[in-house]
Amino acid sequence: MLEGLRDRLRELAADPEVRAVVLTGAGERAFAAGADIKEMQAKGVREARAWSELGHEVARLLETMPKPTIAAMNGLAFGGGCELALACDIRYAVAGARLGQPEVNIGVIPGWGGTQRLARVVGLGVAKELILTGRPLDADEALRRGLVSAVFPPDELLPKTLELARSLAAKAPLALAAAKEATNRALQGELAAALDEEAATFGELFGTEDQHEGMTAFVEKREPRFRGR
Repeated sequence: MLEGLRDRLRELAADPEVRAVVLTGAGERAFAAGADIKEMQAKGVREARAWSELGHEVARLLETMPKPTIAAMNGLAFGGGCELALACDIRYAVAGARLGQPEVNIGVIPGWGGTQRLARVVGLGVAKELILTGRPLDADEALRRGLVSAVFPPDELLPKTLELARSLAAKAPLALAAAKEATNRALQGELAAALDEEAATFGELFGTEDQHEGMTAFVEKREPRFRGR
């Protein structure tokens, strides 16, 4: 299943017709309730490392593909499920959702990026408390902690998520990709180097058709028609 998700995300990342990606769970109970512990129990060191690396590959696709990724968390999101959501650019949750990194309770740590991305989202102190205790958060606490951007009733979660996706899909693809890449650098490396990259990218976008169309449409008081060029 994880390999299938990886392959599908690769296709979506490369498809110029796809402007935004929504990740959600099937059914009404869970976004992703975590791995099958009975299956994981039999893994050795090498198999566990390979499993972690596969999860990292999927998460990196969500985090770095040149288009927005949105997690519609429609229920439980524990372990790897929470980690996949953390790799998305924006997270919405259903009221009643429960999230967390409970791996310490079974003698391991988050293995798909949770130790790194959770700290970047909610801050180091909160991330340590959640990972060291393994306790779950409900949707309201996740909202207060900044782990999700909004909480919706069950019948509104997917419509609201798709509304956001369509709004993003209408924006300039090159600008979205550049903004995502630049923001991903915000907590990495030297500030001066990141600001230099930002200035260079800002300038480069002035050589695109989308920049000309966007500013022309603004001046002419009409909706822009972006083509990703």
